[in-house]
Amino acid sequence: MKPWSAWVLLGIWAAFAFLATLYGLWQGLGGPAFASTVVVFVYLLLVMLLFAGRGFAEGVAKKLGPAGGFLFGAAAFTAYLFYLVGTGTFALERAGVMAAFVFIPLGLAVSSGAGAAGSWQDFLTIAVVWLFVKFGPAHWLWPYPGGRLSYLFTVMLAVNVALATFLLLRQAKGVGYSMGWGKKWGLYTGASFLLFGCIAIPLGMAMRFIEFSPQVAHPIGLVASAIGILLFTAWPEELLFRGLLQNFLSKASKSDFAGWWTASMLFGFAHITNQGFPNWRYVILAAIAGLFYGWTWRKTGSIYASALVHAAVDILWHALFRTL
Repeated sequence: MKPWSAWVLLGIWAAFAFLATLYGLWQGLGGPAFASTVVVFVYLLLVMLLFAGRGFAEGVAKKLGPAGGFLFGAAAFTAYLFYLVGTGTFALERAGVMAAFVFIPLGLAVSSGAGAAGSWQDFLTIAVVWLFVKFGPAHWLWPYPGGRLSYLFTVMLAVNVALATFLLLRQAKGVGYSMGWGKKWGLYTGASFLLFGCIAIPLGMAMRFIEFSPQVAHPIGLVASAIGILLFTAWPEELLFRGLLQNFLSKASKSDFAGWWTASMLFGFAHITNQGFPNWRYVILAAIAGLFYGWTWRKTGSIYASALVHAAVDILWHALFRTL
């Protein structure tokens, strides 16, 4: 695989920043609060994209060493403070909770020393990040504008923390945090998507989890939804469950097979609270999906490839099926 250059990703970032600003203005937002929110959005997105560029993360790690993790972690926390002050929602409680979320993972990484990836601190950090995104007080932490961007900002900041912790401070290998295209990727991603569909669609309908109910969507809205799902749902989840969890489990167990299956089962159980607890039908289908996403990551060595399959599955689900 040849990752895209930082310049290509800067172009993508600039387009997103421009479109996000236009969308906010179209929604009637404005003033200092809106400007502060846009600044924080473009910064967090910039870090997410640049670290996926060719040689960027390695270059930062080489120049700054582990200290780069604290630098980028502190920058993410500073961005959050900027958001609070700019939107007039500053509270010590909010700042304290976010400080804990940012610096506890960094502290755990330091406590693991120079040991190989797969320490108990690594797995605890992954659990902390997942629990915070899944169950954290997102609407309370990001109250402007009306909590509508709380999930988006929580995910983006969580990715920033994960990058600072694992790519810079821990300098973990084999994560596959890169964007680009590699040899035979069309075969791997296409086969994974089609085979999963052949299993999941009849199984989901037999379990009365989904039913065929196509929804006609505006082309522009469909494209926007697809890009949003790829960058802010599939990409972060693939970083957490494949690039980090499956990667570390494989190294800790010294078995790619064990890491692949264990991470896939955990991915399934991570969805047990979705649409009602306990949702065992969701667990079963998500675990099977995790097997295909994990296989794609193993074959390509990139979370971008598995994120493409993940996003395609989610888009097909929302466009053609209704959850019962």
